[in-house]
This record gives sequence, C-alpha cells and structure tokens, in this order.
Amino acid sequence: MVGQSVKMALKSVLSNKMRSFLTMLGIIIGVVALVVLVSLVSGATTSVTDEINNLGSNLLTVSVSDNKGKPMKLEDLRVWMEEDPIALTAPLSQLEATGKYGTESDSVQVHGTTAPYAQIQKLEVSRGRWLKTTDVDQVNYVAVVNTALAEELVGYKDCVGESISLNGMRFTIVGVLEEEDSAMAAMMGEQMTAYIPYTAALRVSDQISSEVTTFYIASEDEKSMDRAEARVKALLMERFDEDEDAFTVINQSEIMDALGSVTATLSLLLGGIAAISLLVGGIGIMNIMLVSVTERTREIGIRKAIGAGRGVIMLQFLIEALTISLIGCLIGILLSWGILAVISAVGGMAFGVNGTVALAAIAFSLGIGVLFGLYPANKAAKKAPIEALRYDG
Repeated sequence: MVGQSVKMALKSVLSNKMRSFLTMLGIIIGVVALVVLVSLVSGATTSVTDEINNLGSNLLTVSVSDNKGKPMKLEDLRVWMEEDPIALTAPLSQLEATGKYGTESDSVQVHGTTAPYAQIQKLEVSRGRWLKTTDVDQVNYVAVVNTALAEELVGYKDCVGESISLNGMRFTIVGVLEEEDSAMAAMMGEQMTAYIPYTAALRVSDQISSEVTTFYIASEDEKSMDRAEARVKALLMERFDEDEDAFTVINQSEIMDALGSVTATLSLLLGGIAAISLLVGGIGIMNIMLVSVTERTREIGIRKAIGAGRGVIMLQFLIEALTISLIGCLIGILLSWGILAVISAVGGMAFGVNGTVALAAIAFSLGIGVLFGLYPANKAAKKAPIEALRYDG
C-alpha cells in the first residue's frame, strides 16, 4: 500500500513539474542556507582550530598592562627560563616598517624577538638560519624573512645574504622561513614579515622601548602546562604588587574554549535563520497540497466509493507532501555541495558538506513535510464520498 502511494505521489509531482518545483523552492533555499552556512562555519572553525593546535598546547601568552614601576626586561625572561617547569620564553615587539630592496619598496610587518621564539611558535627555516642569542646580545642587524617578503620584495626565495632596508636601516637576511600553507594564509594572503633581534627592533622604531610588555612562554610539556601557568602568575603577582589586573595570561585551552563558544553560537544563529526558510517552504507545501486536494476531490470520492478507507486517503496525501519535501531537500543538498566546491576552489580553503548538518536538514525537511502535510491529508480523508463525487470543480 505504501509503495503504491509513493508511486502515485511521484506521478502527481511529475505531472505538474513547474508547480512542484516552485513548491519545493522554499525547501531548497532553506536547505542550501542551512547546509552552506553551517558548513562554512564548521570548516573555518576546523581550520582555525588546527592552526591553534599546531602551536601546541603548552603555550602561554602574557601581556603586561601596568608595570608598577618594575618593567620586564630581556634579562628577566632569561632568568624565568630557569624556573621549573618553564622551558622557553621569548618577547615580541611588533611594528610596521617601510621595507626596501633596490628600487622596490613596500610595507613590512617587523617582529622583534629572541632565539627561543621559533621553537615556541614552531617556525621552520627553509634556507639559512634563525636568530641566535648572540644576535640579540650584540645587536646584530640581521633578519629572518618569510616567503612572501623574499618573493615579493627581494624577488626570489633563496635570498640569504641579501640586504634589505627597514625604516632606513640595513639588515642582512640570514634565513627564510618555510612557506606558510595554512588555509587562513591562503584566503587572506601571507603578509610580508621580517623577524629581527629584539634589541635591533628598539633602534628601528622609537615607538618600541626596552620594556617587554608581550611575551610567550612554553612549558616543558603538555602535562606541566597548569603548573607553568600557576608559576608564571605567581611570579607576576610578586613582581606587580599582587595586582592581578596588571597583567593577562592566556593559554591555548582558553582560546579554544572561547572559539568553540563563539562558533557554536554562530552555528545556532545561522541554523535558526535557515530553519525559518524551511518553515516558509513548509507553508508553500501545505498551500499546494490544499490546492491538490481540491483538484482531486472526485478522485477521492471514487477511491472511497470502491472501498478506500480514511487512513489510505490520508496516507496518500501525506506521502505526497513528504515526497515534495524530501526531493526539495535532496536538491538543496546537491546544490550546497556544488556551492561549497566553488567556494573552496575560489577561496583556497577546503569546505565540504557537514554530514551531521545534512542529516539534520533531511530530518527537518521530513518533519516539515509531515507537519504541513497533515492538515491537507486530513482534509482529504474527511471528505464524504457522495459530496466528493458530486463535486464538479
């Protein structure tokens, strides 16, 4: 009986192709909105999460907002590396400088730091070397550049030994970093960056002082992360007169938790907007099913006259509503897959249909079909056979 109802439903849908398509349009749009938007958020979240995880889970970021007359110095960070379970420390000063090579000139992001920074941030050098402690101590004018700067400013990757100018000061390139292949870099483009000794950065810009206000700390391993964070906070509290507002300590897990909270909220918001589109599509299904019931009144009367019960009639129209909703959903998922493929090709970041979201869209579409198909099906089932046979449209 169900099989016969499905055949009749498909026949009804195919006999009015344009009307059926327009009826499905609301479901199609709703499914595309739901699947594409949530999949984009999910894909971007996964990409960012992977990049954060690549930095390791034993990283602390410290920012000092009020030094209480006791500014942090490079020597303090070196002393802290002797503390258990702190393994590495590195300061970071950032400025934007004018970089020049020959006749070429462009804006360059300059990072002043020390030798441990590469290990903390897991930076890999493809050519040459990274900064050394002696470079910092002797204020050597050397720089490690990323691939973007090597290719766009100097003109080629293997540029170790070349000299570039940063705000009028000449630096010798001693290393070139591995090309960044992250999805975010692919989408936003890799910015030209030069890493120079922290002490040299003080001379490139008068906006940078010898006081360290931002620095990174790596614990010995993931298991000692909590102990390292507690020790760092204790050292900072002791230095800054027990004022916890004078500094901020952020660990990777806090960033991950915040990211998860934001993306979960965003997914719910976008999913809710898409669900409204699906509800509008459901109203369209109910409207066309009511029209179909009216058009087929005599058919209903004939079927009832030859013995079809109320349940059979109701099941027929309910299956027809479900068929329209499900076909619209499947078309929407296929379109979503195509749209995400195009976005991936253009944007450089891999996006795919989120399986969970696709299943949710199918379940929601079936629910819409049942919810908005019940009233027309019930109306058809309640028609009296004699009145239905008398109906002349």
